[in-house]
Amino acid sequence: MQRYSPIAITLHWMIALLIIATFTLGLVMTDIPGLTPTKLRYFSWHKWAGVTILALAALRLLWRLRRKPPAYPASMAPREGSAARLLHGLLYVMMFAVPLSGYFYSLAAGVPVVYFGLFPLPILIDADPGLKSVLGALHYWLNMGLASLVALHVLAAFKHLLVDRDGVMGRMLPFSKQAK
Repeated sequence: MQRYSPIAITLHWMIALLIIATFTLGLVMTDIPGLTPTKLRYFSWHKWAGVTILALAALRLLWRLRRKPPAYPASMAPREGSAARLLHGLLYVMMFAVPLSGYFYSLAAGVPVVYFGLFPLPILIDADPGLKSVLGALHYWLNMGLASLVALHVLAAFKHLLVDRDGVMGRMLPFSKQAK
């Protein structure tokens, strides 16, 4: 069975690790009471990770548009293949929607995003308390949706590994000895 390319595998795992770290950091930072230096530092890291995810997701999408992913095994039911394609499509949408909603939420709060404290991102909207509230809720719920999709993706991967034993998961593992 064919594997994903080394670039696709690297982008997949970099984005996956960043999503988990950024989600976890988001939960931690929002639970810190008040406005402390630690909380502000975590917010900056959260934003920087979000911008990085957005950039890597764009690279990954461009790579995927240029290089067709490996075919699913013939043993996979057509509806399972359709479900996998739908899930992957939704994951791509969320890899863009979550960081963009966070970016616009920050702008609506009147807080510019300065990548790594060095590169200011454009201010595309003015501060707006009403929009801040809407975008804050949107960012939260998009994150919950992304977390659910990631959990479903992981469960499906383990189903292929432990139940189906069809090699699907090995196509994306960095050090798998599966044929290319």
